[in-house]
This record gives sequence, structure tokens and C-alpha cells, in this order.
Amino acid sequence: MPKANPTGALAWHAEETCGNAWPALREIVLEGWLVRFAEGVSRRLNSANPLSARAAASDAVIAETEAFYRRHEQPAIFRVPTLCPPAVERALDKRGYTAEGETCVLHGSLDAMDSEIDPEIVLRPRADRIWFAAMAGLQGYGAEAAHTYRRIVGAISLPASFASLANKEGRIVSMAYGAIHNGMLCYDMVVTDARERRRGHSHKIVTALAGWAKARGATGACLQVVADNMPAKALYDAIGLKTELYRYQYWRAPSA
Repeated sequence: MPKANPTGALAWHAEETCGNAWPALREIVLEGWLVRFAEGVSRRLNSANPLSARAAASDAVIAETEAFYRRHEQPAIFRVPTLCPPAVERALDKRGYTAEGETCVLHGSLDAMDSEIDPEIVLRPRADRIWFAAMAGLQGYGAEAAHTYRRIVGAISLPASFASLANKEGRIVSMAYGAIHNGMLCYDMVVTDARERRRGHSHKIVTALAGWAKARGATGACLQVVADNMPAKALYDAIGLKTELYRYQYWRAPSA
């Protein structure tokens, strides 16, 4: 998979887009870091994220971040993209932080992607009760996590579309949503029922959202995928998300 210039504007555009497409419930800006909190739902929303390659993991930043998460009864986590200088990871490693959850950020031109909207796909401008219930079921959310998830999605301020595909019995078996920021589509929460996989459902969902975004002037698309999820990476490569812009890992504080 080809890699783009990791310090380029495109990579930071994708970073900004992915962040805006998955908003936290609370956050503070701390010396070049966006420290996010969302009641423990997803590491992306409960970690400190750099706002530029100039963000440094000074002793003061680490201490203030740890204090923030301590107040919220969460472990301190830094999400560190390869866009940052190696000194950031060295500083966290020195304090006993450990790395986990390596993730790839993929990108593709919408002009090169399949963007057919299959008539079986339902696209909603807002997530309704049916969409939320199906997503909670497919993700295995309990009542508390499902409630938090609704609040997170409700905080999305970008133009968005919520896609779903039902089987012949009318049960939703594949879902995702997409949001557009500054001409770039971000895919999020792409999920298919385990009993319905390998039937092309995710392909239909992703291409339908590409068509929706192209109709609204978007020119590129990005997506975050766990680095060792080879089936998902193969799907996205086949669809046209062929360029790996950068990767990131989560650095978790040592237990008290």
C-alpha cells in the first residue's frame, strides 16, 4: 500500500476530519494537545490528541493530562500519530507508558472510488431511533454505553449521512455513517453483523456514502482501521482507499 508524505497537509487534513467526525463530550486544549473525554466510550474520545507536529510531551503536559483524566476517573491515554516527532513517544516511554492499538489512516480520491448508491441502502440525514438501536445491537453496547454513544453522535456538527442495509427479514445487518469536513469524507462505525459477513454488505454501505459525499462536492475520503484487521484493509483497498497516510498508537499510563 503506497504511503503519502507523512508531514504533508493532506495527512493533517485527514486527522482534523476524523476528529471532527467523532466528537468528544468534553475537551480542553493544553499546549498543542486536545484532551478529550466521553465517559470511557472509545479510546479516541478519551485520549490526548496532538493538534500539530509541534505538540511536545513535556513533563508539564503529561502531568496536567494525567490530572484531567484522574478527575474523570479514567486512565491517562495519549494518542500519538506517526506525524509527531519520535521525542513524544520517547517521553511517554520514559514515564512507563505502554503502546497499544496500532491503527492505519487510509485515504482515497472519490473520483477513483466506486460511488454507486445501491437501492437497498437507506441513507438518513440524522440518526433516528431505529438506526441507534441497530448500531447498539451490532456493536454490543449495554444501556449506558448506548446512551453515551447517542450523545456523541448527536454532537456531530458536520454534514453527515447515516447508512444502513436490512436483510430480507427487515433486520438491519450492516451500517456506517459518513461526515464531510472541508471537502473530505470520513467513514466511521462501519459494522456488519457477524452472521452476514462476506456478502458484500459493507461494500454497498461504503460506496453509497461515497456517492452521497460526491453529490455534495467532496473530493476525498479517509478512514481509520486497526492495523492488523487484514479483511477490512483488503475491503477498503478494493474500494479505492489505497493510500496509507499515517498510523497512530495509544500510549496508556502505567497503573497506579
